[in-house]
Order: sequence, then C-alpha cells, then structure tokens
Amino acid sequence: MPADIQPGPRAADIRLMIFDVDGILTDGSLQFGADGEVIKTFNVLDGHGIKLLQRSGVETAIITARQSAIVARRAADLGILHVYQGAHDKFAAFGALLAQCGASAETCGYIGDDVIDLPILTRVRFAASVPNGHPEVRKRVHYVTQAGGGHGAVREICDFILHAQGNYEAALAPYLT
Repeated sequence: MPADIQPGPRAADIRLMIFDVDGILTDGSLQFGADGEVIKTFNVLDGHGIKLLQRSGVETAIITARQSAIVARRAADLGILHVYQGAHDKFAAFGALLAQCGASAETCGYIGDDVIDLPILTRVRFAASVPNGHPEVRKRVHYVTQAGGGHGAVREICDFILHAQGNYEAALAPYLT
C-alpha cells in the first residue's frame, strides 16, 4: 500500500460496498459437476460480515464477469439486492449500479483481484484486493487483506469498514448480551 494512502478515512466514507466473486467471495477455484455446472465454495464468515455491514447501513452489491445460478442464490441468501453477473465490461456495470443506487464513486468501495477490476478499483473511494490478487491490482489499491479470497478476506474488509465508521462495537453488541 502506498505510504500516502490512508485506508481508514477512505473506508469511513463508504455507503456502498461492491464485491467481485471469483477470487474474492471464493478462492477462485472452479469445480465442474458431472452436468457441467460450476460449483463454488463460499465462506460463512464472509457472509456474516456482509450481513453486519448491511445492518450498519452500508449497501452491498456484486459485480462479476461470470454468470452463475449459485451466485444469484448466495446473493439472495445474503440479501444483496444489486447483482450484476456476466459483466465483462465491469465499468459499464459499475455505472449502471451507481445510477440505480443514486450513488457516486466517492461513496463506494470495491474489492477485486484481477486486471478486469482495475477500471472500478481506480475510481472508487476505497479499493481493496487480496494477497493472491494480480500484482498490478495489489499495487493500485488502498488495502490488501491478510486473508485470501474465499478464506475470510471479505469478512476482514467488512470488519475494517465497520471499525473505520465507528460501528464495530455496535455490530457486535447483540452477540455480547
């Protein structure tokens, strides 16, 4: 992370957090079932982090280049209302999302891992990636997680945002009574 970047204050301003899927919500592996269906594995800690973020008032969205029924199912399970699949032009999907939500890039965060994510990562207020993300991505983001994609990276980002916004303790409070 460049020394002049302060991710905490950047994360404090986030009102819409956007997630890539392969390599972020999953470890990037693609398994194919006998019928040719792609099988993906999601992390439950990541899912709960997304729920905590939503409860704190941060909207969530998915933008992914692949099309998958399992992604639609996972998004529905998590209450993610804005899902853009098959978005080979992720920047166009990002523009549509901003228009749909009435948001600006200055109120958005995005976590991605490959060069296809750069058009969004280089424009949002808070950009993040994972340790195994492409080197060109890692050097252009504000924060690189310690956890890998599909192994808690999303939860780490959600917790980071909750801390930056001063909402972490309130998010935990229901579980500490």
